[in-house]
Amino acid sequence: MASQQKFSHKLQRTAGKIQQNRYMSAISNGLMSTLPFLIIGAFATLFSALAWEPYQNFIAPVKGMIGLASTMTTGIIAVYAVFFIAYRLAQTFDKDPLIPAATSLLSFLIVTPVQSFDTVRALPLQWLGAQGLFVAMIVGLLASRLYIWFVDRNWTIKMPDGVPPTVVKTFSGLIPAILVALLFVIVAGLFMQTSFGTIHDFIYTYLQVPLEGLGGSLGALIAAVLIMQVLWMFGIHGAIVTLAIVKPIWMSLDLTNLEAFQAGAPLPNIIGMAFWSLFCNYAPMLGFTLLLVFMAKSKQLRTIGKLGLPGSFFSIHEPLIFGIPVVLNPVLAIPFVMAPIICAVLGYFATTIGLLPAPIGIYPPFGTPIFALGFLEGSWKLAVAQLVLIPISMLIYYPFFRTLDKQALNKELEAQEKLEQEQTGGTTASPVIS
Repeated sequence: MASQQKFSHKLQRTAGKIQQNRYMSAISNGLMSTLPFLIIGAFATLFSALAWEPYQNFIAPVKGMIGLASTMTTGIIAVYAVFFIAYRLAQTFDKDPLIPAATSLLSFLIVTPVQSFDTVRALPLQWLGAQGLFVAMIVGLLASRLYIWFVDRNWTIKMPDGVPPTVVKTFSGLIPAILVALLFVIVAGLFMQTSFGTIHDFIYTYLQVPLEGLGGSLGALIAAVLIMQVLWMFGIHGAIVTLAIVKPIWMSLDLTNLEAFQAGAPLPNIIGMAFWSLFCNYAPMLGFTLLLVFMAKSKQLRTIGKLGLPGSFFSIHEPLIFGIPVVLNPVLAIPFVMAPIICAVLGYFATTIGLLPAPIGIYPPFGTPIFALGFLEGSWKLAVAQLVLIPISMLIYYPFFRTLDKQALNKELEAQEKLEQEQTGGTTASPVIS
């Protein structure tokens, strides 16, 4: 028992360091801040690219206008990401975040190549969207941190007393902003002298593509879900810790799918945030909850199941995880860890053989109901697959649920017998359910 507690404390400390790391947190929270734009762009893509001929004929006059919302959101998501990541990082240093965020955006635009077409000069959307997301994360962190470093060393312009605070903030950030911009001008110039031409080409070739290849594999998904569920077993919010690491990769994969869907091209990726949400985040716990509600003999488990059932339809599982509890419960460890992995494997192979389509890559708003999520990801087949996984999850949980239910029922009967003995002063044998 002591060794288990020691291991649990070590695991909690490690997970806490990952979760509280200011740079990981800045990326995670920064990407989360782009959610409104992702949702707008995703729905615009869905409405403009829905593959139904009568519908397409109906929207033909306004299809271009609908597509604008997608182009200016998911199509340039790296622009929003670099701003919000820098903004969130500056907040962790207790600095006014607006100017470092704007400076980071400037730095990102500096290293983004400008292309000329006859008399027109333009920024290519190629590097402002999903393909530029990793550069956006790197520049957002570096530019914001450099800005803060210069400010902390008082490389600023001091204004006299009586000057309005807005003017003071503007001039105090002038020299740090100039220095940061100058550094990224040098970076852009150095890459111009290489065969890559831009930092975007370099990062995309040697970092983003390999990470997407690794993170987009079934093995990586299984590893992420395994770590996530094990952390939950020790009372640590596994989703927050794990997604802080894999979310940038999975979001990039989803955005690539969304772009392909809008262009009417085959979807290149199976794994992503959308896939995890579809196959790992609903059916396993919903199946367990239904067992509690309809098959539990223990009043305690049945009550907890009824309380947790409404939330389970919307991916809210904390009442069950901490109410049963699932945390540090050896009876539920195997199904809790294995059920989402089995659902993911089934979903992956059903997709690879063509039985299911790949998710189109919509980043689902938190609380999207289980059945509706499948439709949002582009197909009624995905919605049905989510429902099919519920009885499969129930079968996975069933033998362990039976053990848990017997234990809880025995405790309830023993407590009831003890209460009756206290009330009558008699003694009878305690019944035991086997």
